[in-house]
Amino acid sequence: MPHHDTASPQDDIAYIRTLAEEGRHTPLLNGPVMVAAALIFGLASVAQWAIQQGVVAIDPWAQLWVWVAAGGLFALALMLLIRRASGKPGYSSTSNQAVGAAWSAVGFGIFATWVAFLAVGLANGDWSLMRAMPIVVFAAYGSAWTVAGTMTRKTWMKLTALAAYAGAALLGVFMNSPIGYLVFAALLVFVALLPGLALMRQEPREGV
Repeated sequence: MPHHDTASPQDDIAYIRTLAEEGRHTPLLNGPVMVAAALIFGLASVAQWAIQQGVVAIDPWAQLWVWVAAGGLFALALMLLIRRASGKPGYSSTSNQAVGAAWSAVGFGIFATWVAFLAVGLANGDWSLMRAMPIVVFAAYGSAWTVAGTMTRKTWMKLTALAAYAGAALLGVFMNSPIGYLVFAALLVFVALLPGLALMRQEPREGV
C-alpha cells in the first residue's frame, strides 16, 4: 500500500505490535464450541463405556456408530456456532483468527487420527489403537490451549493446557480399561466445558 512506501521499519514493527496488543484484549469467541465438544463427546464416551460394560444390551459395533453420530452432530453444531460468532465484535481479530485456526487444526488432526486407527481396525481386526484416542485428544487440546494462552497472555488458559497434557498422561494409565472412557468424560469438564463457559461469560453481547 502507498503509505508503507515511506514508513520506516520501526513504524511497521510498532503497527504490528499494536495489532497484536489489541488482539490480546479481544475476548475469544470459541467458548460455545468448547461447551458443545465437551457435552457431545463426553456423552459419546459415557455411551461407549455403557456398551463395553454391558449396561446397554446392544451390538458392540454400535460403539463405532456412537462416535460417527457424535462427529456428525458436532460438525452441525460447529457450523451453526461459527455463523453465530461471525456476527460478534472481535471475530476478525488476530487472536480469534489464530486461536480458531489452532482449534481447527486440532479438530482435523483428531479426525485424521481416528480415521487412521479405524482403518487399522478394519484392515486387520486389531482395535487396540482406538484405545489411545482419548490420549491423542487431550494432547491435542493441550496444544490448542497453549496457542490460546500465548495469544491472549491469559494464565488460566496456559494452566488449562497443562491440565490437558496431564490428562493425556493420566488417560494412559486407563488405556486398557473401560473406566478410561468415564475418566475421559470427567476430564472434558475441566479442559473444555468449564473453560468454554468462562469464555462465554466474556463474550460481547451486541452484534455488529
